[in-house]
Amino acid sequence: MTGKDEENQTRGTVAREETTLATLSEPDRTEPDPTEPDLPRERTGGRAHVVLPAFNEEASLPPLLHRLADVARTEQVTVWVVDDGSADATVAVAEAGYGGLDVRVVRHLVNLGLGRAVQSGLRAALEAASPDDIVVVMDADDTHDPSLIRALHAEITAGADVAICSRFVPGGDDRTAPFGRRLLSRGAAQLFHRALDVDGVRDFTSGYRAYRASLLARASAHWGERLIEEQGFACMVELLLKLRHCRPVITEVPLALRYDRKQGPSKLKLRRTVVQYLKLLARDRLSPAPYRKL
Repeated sequence: MTGKDEENQTRGTVAREETTLATLSEPDRTEPDPTEPDLPRERTGGRAHVVLPAFNEEASLPPLLHRLADVARTEQVTVWVVDDGSADATVAVAEAGYGGLDVRVVRHLVNLGLGRAVQSGLRAALEAASPDDIVVVMDADDTHDPSLIRALHAEITAGADVAICSRFVPGGDDRTAPFGRRLLSRGAAQLFHRALDVDGVRDFTSGYRAYRASLLARASAHWGERLIEEQGFACMVELLLKLRHCRPVITEVPLALRYDRKQGPSKLKLRRTVVQYLKLLARDRLSPAPYRKL
């Protein structure tokens, strides 16, 4: 074996994904907020599998997981925290226990990028999901409101295959985000809206969406590991573009982005993301549609 072969073998070993499933059921140590209204106790529909791609999110995860535990009072929720090679205590925080919330951890031993993190989370969720379940992907930095999972679930129950939390529908708002990020999101939305034929979508780059599990399973069966090939933030657009070949019904619900709750610097690189969007659009234009109905 040559030195190059040994190096490649070592990299492959280090980069393998280690999955740890931990169902957490410790009692919630936080006191209830007397200002919060009592939530109804009845459960609705199938289970919501919530995928949280996380890289160094030890500060943001606790408040987010507590909010997800509140949602779990009325929804069947399983949370999949995908630790993408974090150097902080992200894994320990995820495994700390949040009022009986079902939290499972998928680990990458090294940082592989957002695309691989989303792919790993979807794969883990689909292995556990039933056909009538939904899979929700949202940011782990606490800028997305978990209470919208109820609205997303209602959209899927009403017949949608994909439901997007959108900043660009009436009631949506992204004023708390930095100017550069807002400009990128709006520019990308206009670009993809004009260049692509995807009905029902105004917010192409939103990272907060729900998918019918059976839809993802069909797409995964066709594309396999190629379902998500982009490593950066363009992966969410790529997934939407591939799913459109399944002819899904897509709806949107208003999203008020809470960027004011974000702790730490943004991981989005504007110039790199713009280049990724343009390359993705060019590749989509040049790639043939699937040869058979999905």
